[in-house]
Amino acid sequence: MKPTYGRVSRYGLVAYASSLDQIGPITKDVRDSAILLNVIAGHDPADSTSAPVPVPDFTKVLGRDIKGMKLGIPKEYFIEGMDKEVEHSVKKAIATLESLGAIPVEVSLPHTGYAVATYYVLATSEASSNLARYDGVKYGLRAGGKDLMDMYMSTRAQGFGAEIKRRIMLGTYALSSGYYEAYYKKAQRVRTLIKKDFEEAFTKVDIIVTPTAPTAAFKVGEKTADPLQMYLSDIFTISVNLAGVPAISVPCGFTSEGLPVGLQFIGKHFDEESIFKIAYAYEQTTDWRKRRPAL
Repeated sequence: MKPTYGRVSRYGLVAYASSLDQIGPITKDVRDSAILLNVIAGHDPADSTSAPVPVPDFTKVLGRDIKGMKLGIPKEYFIEGMDKEVEHSVKKAIATLESLGAIPVEVSLPHTGYAVATYYVLATSEASSNLARYDGVKYGLRAGGKDLMDMYMSTRAQGFGAEIKRRIMLGTYALSSGYYEAYYKKAQRVRTLIKKDFEEAFTKVDIIVTPTAPTAAFKVGEKTADPLQMYLSDIFTISVNLAGVPAISVPCGFTSEGLPVGLQFIGKHFDEESIFKIAYAYEQTTDWRKRRPAL
């Protein structure tokens, strides 16, 4: 579960991208997720982004009827190139929800195609700024060196992995003089458009249903040689981060190779209750949570 931005305090979190970071529970089932969010949600004066809004008991909506709930099906999320088995599992899940009384409604999130580029400009820019504190003096690892500059360079060379270095370099470039307007500021404007897409969709529906990812799980390290392909795997989830809305991923099937497929429910700002309600209804109607992936 990724809660609404501001629902859970980020105090104590190692900052990556401050306008995107949000703490949420990873659990075996929906009920455990609701119980854990009950514990960690709430306003915290130690975090300036923590929202002073009431926190309901999320477990109270579990088991309630979902008849009449309107499910938004964004046409932009069922794209060419998506794994056919993933698409089949997600569409079968939507049919299951329809059998429970939910009403599918086609919606449009027209700026979805810009989400990956927008996210990776904003996230890397903020990471470049946040991770600058790891200099061997104030935070983290300290490597040796013949002078201060050599120590800085050795510390960052040894302390950050290849992917982190790549993101810091991308972010530093996007924030550099002459490029800030072209990249970071433009990305912020597109982020606003993505947020408005969700606001418009939620005037028509209660929940948006999408695949969690366009493919099933890939092997560890399989896409590190092609970072762009790796980043594109985030296409269905990063819009949620950019808009700051809550979402949950639950199992909805397996591929012929025994790899799990995820179903994503996206809700309105601070409406985690509706997400838990429909996710629990789907989970209890199916047995995917009880099955295990092929090893």
